[in-house]
Amino acid sequence: VSVLGIGHGNKLLTALYNCHLTKAYTVGGLFGKATDDFSDMGKLIERTTFDHITREKLERILAVIQGTNHKALLMYSNIDMKTQEAYELAVKGLIRPMDKSPPIITAIRCLQFAPPEFQLEIHCLHETQQYLRKIVHEIGLELKSSAVCTQVRRIRDGVFTVEDALLRTQWDLQSVQNAIWNCQLKVKSEIEKTLGHQDRSLLHEVEGEMVDAAES
Repeated sequence: VSVLGIGHGNKLLTALYNCHLTKAYTVGGLFGKATDDFSDMGKLIERTTFDHITREKLERILAVIQGTNHKALLMYSNIDMKTQEAYELAVKGLIRPMDKSPPIITAIRCLQFAPPEFQLEIHCLHETQQYLRKIVHEIGLELKSSAVCTQVRRIRDGVFTVEDALLRTQWDLQSVQNAIWNCQLKVKSEIEKTLGHQDRSLLHEVEGEMVDAAES
């Protein structure tokens, strides 16, 4: 899922970026080897055994990763968890850094486990593809083995999911216009929820840009 802006709609991308929304990925991994760039296409550094790895051990490591990142999320969100404001933000799902922060994982789980292959679902903020590859590498080390990343696929970017994405065969004017119209309501809702209470003028400007983008 890649989010693109057209014409005046590019300003809308900035507003969405300022919402600091999470992205979701499916990440494939392969136990038993390490490379220089953490991917299965990199230069091989070493081979290791993996017979001792079980799904239970993997999920234990994932729980530790999520717990550590949850603490980082609270720290960079600058929120006192004992306040009413924190409670209201938690209910709305708005506890997240509103400024730039290091990559933070908000959720991680194992989707498939068939050694040496495994697949994870990772929800995160401010990530890079290299960061996601490194997570796979570090999981291998924590399990007293090694692992490389075999695939990174973004399945959600903020409010946009795979269902909103256009296939290559749909890259035509009518399909793009339809996609813009179909996504307007949820994009406006997310921006209003996150930024509306901070800057009403920005929200009105964004609404205008959405209409311009859809009519272009």
